[in-house]
Amino acid sequence: MNNNFYVTTSIPYVNGEPHLGHAMEFAMADVLARYMRQRGLDTLFTTGTDEHGGKIAEKAEEAKLAPQQFVDQMSQSFREILKSLNISNDRFIRTTDAGHEQRAQLIWKNLSDFIYKGSYEGWYCTGDEEYFSEQVVKANNGVCPNHNRPYEKLKEENYFFKLSVFADKIKQAIETDALRVIPETRKNEILSVIDSGLADISISRPKEKISWGIAVPGDDSQVMYVWFEALLNYITVLGYPEHEDFKKFWPANVQVIGKDILRFHAAIWPGILMALGLPLPKTLYVHGFIDINGKKMSKSLGNYVNPREVIEKYGPDVFRYFFLRHIPSYNDGDFSWERLEAVYNSELADQLGNALQRTTAMIAKYQNGLIGDTPEPEHDVASYRGAIENCRFDKALEEIWDQVKGLNQYIEETKPWEIAKTKDENHLREVLAYQAGCLLEIASLLVPFMPDTAAKINSTIGSGMLKPMSGSLFPKEEKPEETRQSSQQTNT
Repeated sequence: MNNNFYVTTSIPYVNGEPHLGHAMEFAMADVLARYMRQRGLDTLFTTGTDEHGGKIAEKAEEAKLAPQQFVDQMSQSFREILKSLNISNDRFIRTTDAGHEQRAQLIWKNLSDFIYKGSYEGWYCTGDEEYFSEQVVKANNGVCPNHNRPYEKLKEENYFFKLSVFADKIKQAIETDALRVIPETRKNEILSVIDSGLADISISRPKEKISWGIAVPGDDSQVMYVWFEALLNYITVLGYPEHEDFKKFWPANVQVIGKDILRFHAAIWPGILMALGLPLPKTLYVHGFIDINGKKMSKSLGNYVNPREVIEKYGPDVFRYFFLRHIPSYNDGDFSWERLEAVYNSELADQLGNALQRTTAMIAKYQNGLIGDTPEPEHDVASYRGAIENCRFDKALEEIWDQVKGLNQYIEETKPWEIAKTKDENHLREVLAYQAGCLLEIASLLVPFMPDTAAKINSTIGSGMLKPMSGSLFPKEEKPEETRQSSQQTNT
């Protein structure tokens, strides 16, 4: 078995600040990377930023900055969100890195048998950096709905990539799961796109129209089309073609992307790889979108939520828990502050936090903090492993939470505080050691998802001697009447 694991996120386009979808995608890929490291695999996890194209030049002009200054600022804000979310990426690639630019030009040369020059006429939207068909333009009455600006009719000389040559091979790879696209709905979606015909694609733009891009080798009048060049990051970051990392880690085991860029990653990217004679990624995991209070997130609706706000209020682990458990891994999902607060109180504070608090309080009270040897838990983790390996992050967390709920139930049923009254010290020691063992297993399963929480549980009870934690695991924001009621209850 190959002991290497390579996981990538898509690289966000830096025309705007990081949003909830970016942050969720980073967390998803991070779970895979941490899980595989925990299993002992030599893991490489890359992310980065996509920084060329007309839209960037336009945004830089609006901000009264040179394009390079603008992308430096924007790229930094993505680095910061990675850090604040505790993302363990090994590499961060920028498409303005000199190494990426050189290797992208080398790839262009290596694709030369499949590149030709031709004339292109079509409807273009700078906001999308994309051409649209006559049907789409008519359906939208000539105005791009995403950017509220008219499509431009462009006629220009471009270079084209012979994607059509690979259509049958790409279809076969996806049908046979040689390139596994999950979930199944996205697999069916891309197969229907391929069935409707994969045309050759334009992969350059005239420099006079867009100067902010990588020059086409041997033709100073053209720059590479941003959507073509950005895809190359997944192999340029490994040092394609000569570097040891490329030989060791390609093909990628999992590439994590959003559903809006499925066509680029499941049709165009495989075509490029086939033309280079390279193997395809093993799995393409396609996540959905996040709505806010049941509506599509947009600044114009005033319902935009900055991931930083969530992290600042609740911390990275709570962010990771909510978006990986309560946004369906195979579908779109919904965020609201009320829902997050309810999840925080009922699942994190009342269930996990409470199980740890009660266990440690009883070990301190009845055993002077001595835990002793904890038994090996006997829970079956096969379905947890299967869920992670199929990118069902929601299901994996459900499996963990079944154990959390089971532990609380065990405490209620065995009533250690009643055992303490019988003076049966051996039985009490066994019961509390079992509780501690369950918590240590829960912590181990939580490592990929909630690394800080896992570390806190481990440092509190992992040494066989209780090391009290300052404060509680998930302090509840209690309302005054709740405080009065809880002070009247004297459980455990």
